[in-house]
This record gives sequence, C-alpha cells and structure tokens, in this order.
Amino acid sequence: MKKYIRYALLILAVLLVIIQFFQPARNLSNDQTMHAANLYPVAENLEKVLKTACYDCHSNYTEYPWYASVQPVAWYLADHVNDGKRHFNFSTFAKLRIAIQNHKLEEVIEQVKEGEMPMTAYTLIHRDAALTNDQKALIIQWAQSAIDSIHAHYPADSLKMPERKRKD
Repeated sequence: MKKYIRYALLILAVLLVIIQFFQPARNLSNDQTMHAANLYPVAENLEKVLKTACYDCHSNYTEYPWYASVQPVAWYLADHVNDGKRHFNFSTFAKLRIAIQNHKLEEVIEQVKEGEMPMTAYTLIHRDAALTNDQKALIIQWAQSAIDSIHAHYPADSLKMPERKRKD
C-alpha cells in the first residue's frame, strides 16, 4: 500500500512540475485610449480607490502577486480576471454603445451598494481593497454622475438595452 501511495505522490509531483510550463497570457496592455475616465472624469482620490479595489479584475492591466506564476493558481487568476473584464472593463468602456454604458454604470451602483464588489475572495487577500463607506459613496457618486451625464446628452430611446435573441 505504501508503494502505491509513493507512486501516486511522485506522479502528482511530476504533474505539478509539468503544468508550470503552461502559463496563461497576462493582462498587461494598460491601453488607456478607451478608458471610462476619458468620458467621465475620475477625481484623483477616486482613481486611487479604483486602482486598489477594482482595476486588477476590471481593466486591461493587472498587478500580479508573486503566486500568480504558480499553476494551477495562475489559471484560476486568469479566469477570474477575464470574467471580471467581461462584466465591466474600465479600459474599454468608451467603446461600448451608450445604452450598455448606462446599464453597466447602473450595475456598478447596485454591486457596490450591495457589497458584492469587490468580491470577498479578493478582499481576503488584498485587505486594502475592502471599501469603506466613504469609498463606496465615491464610486456610487461617480457612476451616478456618469449616468446623469448620459441622460442629459442622449435621448431616452437610445438608452434602451437591445433585446437579446432567444434560443428556442
């Protein structure tokens, strides 16, 4: 029995070494040309909050911790970042249709108010990313100000989300 356990542990160790050679692409473009702040100005104090609590998962630039090069952690982090960017990406926000921008900003307000962002899994490791009530208020105020700007400059019918085609 001990012989089988040793072989199993050896196989596991070899597999862990092999997977280290398969690293996901890193999120390091940092292209700011379509950043949300280009449309809806971000105050310096808010920028610090967003950088600390949001940008790692919701922009095209992630500051990786040392363990991000260790598999399978790197795969988990890459998946998490890609999912975060799919929901809201500050770096590409200006490319979105105005109705989608409006909707995404409404979601920001909802997520921050309900304490769903930043995620607990993130704030457990990044303690400085846990938002205070004042920081939440800053984010909500910025998003609401952006929504107000959109509503002031675009007709109401342009703010309707396009209907999705249903799969029957």
